[in-house]
Amino acid sequence: MIPIPVVVCVLGGWCAVYLADTLLKSSSSLKASYEDWLLTYGLSISPFHMRWQTALFNHQFYNWGRWKPRFLYLWFSMGMVFGIVAMFGSVILLGKTLMQTLTQMLTEAPKAQNDRMLQVVVPGVNLPVSQLTYFFSAILISGVIHEVGHGVAAIREQVRFNGFGIFIFIVYPGAFVDLFTTHLQLISPVQQLRIFCAGVWHNFVLGVASFMVLFLLPAILFPFYYTGVGALVTEVTEDSPANGPRGLFVGDIVTNLQDCPIYTVEDWNSCLGDISQKSQIGYCIKTATLQQLSFPARVYRRLDGTVECCSNNSLTDICFSYSNNLDSHLYACLPARKVIEASKVCRTNMDCQKDFVPSFCVTPSLENQTRLIRVKHPPHIDMLFVGHPMHLQYTVSLSSFVPRHNFLSIDLPVVIETFCKYLISLSGALAVINAVPCFALDGQWILNSFLEATLSSLIVEKQKRELVGFLILLSGSTLLAANVALGLWMVTAR
Repeated sequence: MIPIPVVVCVLGGWCAVYLADTLLKSSSSLKASYEDWLLTYGLSISPFHMRWQTALFNHQFYNWGRWKPRFLYLWFSMGMVFGIVAMFGSVILLGKTLMQTLTQMLTEAPKAQNDRMLQVVVPGVNLPVSQLTYFFSAILISGVIHEVGHGVAAIREQVRFNGFGIFIFIVYPGAFVDLFTTHLQLISPVQQLRIFCAGVWHNFVLGVASFMVLFLLPAILFPFYYTGVGALVTEVTEDSPANGPRGLFVGDIVTNLQDCPIYTVEDWNSCLGDISQKSQIGYCIKTATLQQLSFPARVYRRLDGTVECCSNNSLTDICFSYSNNLDSHLYACLPARKVIEASKVCRTNMDCQKDFVPSFCVTPSLENQTRLIRVKHPPHIDMLFVGHPMHLQYTVSLSSFVPRHNFLSIDLPVVIETFCKYLISLSGALAVINAVPCFALDGQWILNSFLEATLSSLIVEKQKRELVGFLILLSGSTLLAANVALGLWMVTAR
């Protein structure tokens, strides 16, 4: 569910703004001056919607629209082709997403929602509060680039440009351009397509550019940061199981999880995933050492069926299971650090017989899904973690970039990486959604112009072409609405 405080703050804020706007417009003494002030600054207020429009950037837009006409013609012609393909592709993508959502709803144990290509994002629900700055900044930049595409294309096609603006709808920021409608209606359908497709085209280009920056980031930051030596710890939450005297600290470089080498953050995530999916790994211990360290203990079963043989109050000892030639279910309560340090990992006793020294492969006897993980972060002593591997993933933040100098920020590469990922996701999503043949979106105008350009000779009567367009728009709108409604339900109600 959406957190109640968030709902209260949003509703309360908008109610206060709308109430103040209504009172000022109702006041006989303040109405005229207030409306003049709104008009002067290009502001308009309606329920859950506020926008600002200006002509300050018109000169810059006209400069862009008249720059290298031949290049812009080719540029927006490519955008037109992309927009038409995106219109059909978006319908296929939304259809596939809807089927995935319905499948998850009808399945008792649905897969993770990350499997869906398109997801509804609700701040504070499936978007961490710490990521809101990235989210809203990426939305605003994607919206501005989108509208710049429309504006420049319109000027290129000799359509009058009235102004540029920014709006806020509920909590989501966006941008818009004001074009002279009469000019739009007078130009040819192909010219209209260049204008209407320019927005999604620019979003696609922004996404590709962000991907290239993300891909080339190690090379771009090479003079200041190096990679491939491990994962640098940038944050450990206070409630993290890795927080403690022998835990992880900001600035540590993790090089291994068990026997899994760590060179980048991707390796860290991959190793944790493998550890959580595979059975607990064991450790080789000499027979003499096992006899020396073990002590008599009562063996009992936990509620989940696993075996415990150590006192619940012990913070250093762990119950290990092993087998010999006579008995395959032996247990010993052993000091974990002494067993693990300087030991090689194993799966069976055969893995420990290479040095011809009698040894056993002892495996921690832990609760289901719980793992004992040795984390190497030299030069510090190894951290021993007992718990679910995903707890490490969620409570420890890392970076693949290690500063070459102490004065460099360890957070800068993470900020750039995260922002690029948000730009790729949100700019791409804006391109897909706007290309859908749906009422009030770019897809509506792309479809209408496309039908005028392609069906004029086949369907002579304009009313019939409009009917075809209306039915397609109705279907596209229904498809998009179903995705949004079910996506919201999956996020907030489940």
